[in-house]
Amino acid sequence: MSLTTTSSPLEASVLEEIPRPEYPRPDRDRSERWLTLNGRWDFEADGIQAPIIVPFAWESEASGIRRPWLERGRYRRSVLVPAEWGDRRVVLSFGAVHHRAVVRIDGTLVGEHVGGYESFEFDVTEFLVPGVASELSVEVEAPADKRHIVHGKQRSIPRDDYDGVSFTPTSGIWQSVWLEARGRTYARSVSLRGDSLTGIDVVVSVAGDAVAGAVVRARAGEISVELVTDAAGRAIGRIELAEPRLWQPHDPHLYQVEIVVGEGVTADRVVATTGLRRIETRGEELLLNGSRLYVRGVLDQGYWPDTGLTAPDAEALRRDIALAGQLGYNLVRKHLKFEDPIWLHEADVTGMLVWAEPACPSRFSDAAAAAFEAQLPAMVERDGNHPSIVIWGLYNEEWGLDWDIPGSAARADAAVRAYDLLRALDDSRPIVENSGWAHVKSDLVDWHYYEPDIATWKQAVAELASGARETFPVRLGPDFVVDKSFYGSDDFARSGVPILNSEYGEGFTSLERAWHLRWETQELRRHDRYSGYVYTEFSDVEHECAGLLTEDRRTKDWGGCVPAHVNAETVLVLDLVPAQAGADLGLPVAEFGLDVHVSHHGRSSVTATVHGAWAAAGTPAGSVRAPAVSSAVVTAEPFELSDAVTLAVPASAGPGRFLIWATDDAGTVIARTFLDAADVEAPNRRGARAEK
Repeated sequence: MSLTTTSSPLEASVLEEIPRPEYPRPDRDRSERWLTLNGRWDFEADGIQAPIIVPFAWESEASGIRRPWLERGRYRRSVLVPAEWGDRRVVLSFGAVHHRAVVRIDGTLVGEHVGGYESFEFDVTEFLVPGVASELSVEVEAPADKRHIVHGKQRSIPRDDYDGVSFTPTSGIWQSVWLEARGRTYARSVSLRGDSLTGIDVVVSVAGDAVAGAVVRARAGEISVELVTDAAGRAIGRIELAEPRLWQPHDPHLYQVEIVVGEGVTADRVVATTGLRRIETRGEELLLNGSRLYVRGVLDQGYWPDTGLTAPDAEALRRDIALAGQLGYNLVRKHLKFEDPIWLHEADVTGMLVWAEPACPSRFSDAAAAAFEAQLPAMVERDGNHPSIVIWGLYNEEWGLDWDIPGSAARADAAVRAYDLLRALDDSRPIVENSGWAHVKSDLVDWHYYEPDIATWKQAVAELASGARETFPVRLGPDFVVDKSFYGSDDFARSGVPILNSEYGEGFTSLERAWHLRWETQELRRHDRYSGYVYTEFSDVEHECAGLLTEDRRTKDWGGCVPAHVNAETVLVLDLVPAQAGADLGLPVAEFGLDVHVSHHGRSSVTATVHGAWAAAGTPAGSVRAPAVSSAVVTAEPFELSDAVTLAVPASAGPGRFLIWATDDAGTVIARTFLDAADVEAPNRRGARAEK
């Protein structure tokens, strides 16, 4: 992997040793003139004097330090601005530093930043002389007691209420650090929105020598507009597109918008990326570009072995997007983390939808709520241009609100305040104010429910869909189970808002988890009222082995289940309550009738015939067989569960797998599932809540 720059003085042999050498912002490209500061820095902390490898947290093996619970550290390195940058302004950029960073150059304070997940930058033009080396130092404070600061899934001492699902902290510099050469007056931020579907709305805020009255040119392809900044340095305009092409998951077309500020050799230039995409709610439906959207999502916590919250390389970020797609998902809920812009750009490029959310504190106080809210402007400024982001999340399961929205007006007000702030910052996406429980002001009603018994799951999912119930049990501790509700207020409308499950999954072994994935997902697909689901989760993290993939993204033994079949646009829904993993039913000694429905989420109806045939136990679910039995033809309308057709399942002479598939009019297979038959023993009903 090589450094994409035309101006770095580093030699190619050295570049090979630099971690994460790529330009960090492909969505906001200034790679014409930049210099990575990743690599070896000097590090001092608690008696330690050693080199550290940036951008890896000091707890990680990749950093070379591997010391948990350090609360302070000081980084130092030499920086040299290339002489060819001349009279341009120089900006020092940090992807993220946890938690408080104080930055100095040659001992002089440049600035400080508080907040462990946000990107930030300082104009250091006055501190650096091109061609002359200077010392850059970053002093970092990372409290062990994180309960009142934003920290997401990082473990705290004293422990969080959710310590059992927390992981090794990520402290210090944990995202890339770099220098950029910009114009004397430059675009500090660029906001692009394409939700009109006909053009790109542009807002540019400038900084530097002359912010008022600066000329800003914005160009997309052959179409350009000229804008002038107001007294505050803000320019607003619109690029109207003659032949607009929408960004959609099956056709993720992107527009590159060139922003130029000023004239001549010191003009500023940045190329930002966006797409024409509208996401909205209409009644209980979620719509993408005017068409109904059903979310088939997976939760991803964004951890990697040996590097924690930092991806080991850019390819790991791109590969995760590809793997989610191969598992059949059309959305990733990136959990409690601002993910690397390279990951978000890859979602834009490939058409993967994203549910983005900030990290939470874990205990409520006015200061904790203020710290949580302080992240939101940075989140929207950094990530708001991405068309892939279709949902903004805020709090998760009342973390940082002491699990007590229903019992505390102050905590409910904090959730409402966060919603209102985010809505004022970005009015182009649905917002979930408190994912999973007790909604007080939200554009979606989402719910988290973990249930080890399939029959109980089936009944609860049906009753929640019908409105017959609005509560579900949540295990908050070994002997602490409470009923949580969709709603945290009597004033929240009981209908007219889209409903989706955003966390589910069960099982102790990979085989059990795949079995729950198969049967629990089909029950969610049974009910047309729902707008989707988010399975928990994408990959294992440290001690938490709930992933479809291992921590290093290897495939597990799914016992014949193929996640891509489970999460397909068209699936089969069986009227059967299975017995247990590996034995959906006992050995059938006589033919029996199995009712089968088709759930189809395409744009037009499909006509299907369901087929079945016995095969040996363990036969791959995608195997081709001549059908032993076939059903009558059934028509499935989009987003409407079809009528049942009956498949006459023959008796089985012994253990085996009954393959079930559906074909369309052309004979193409459009859906697959299966039943495992074996001697059924009384199940051991174990169950444990895996809080997220």
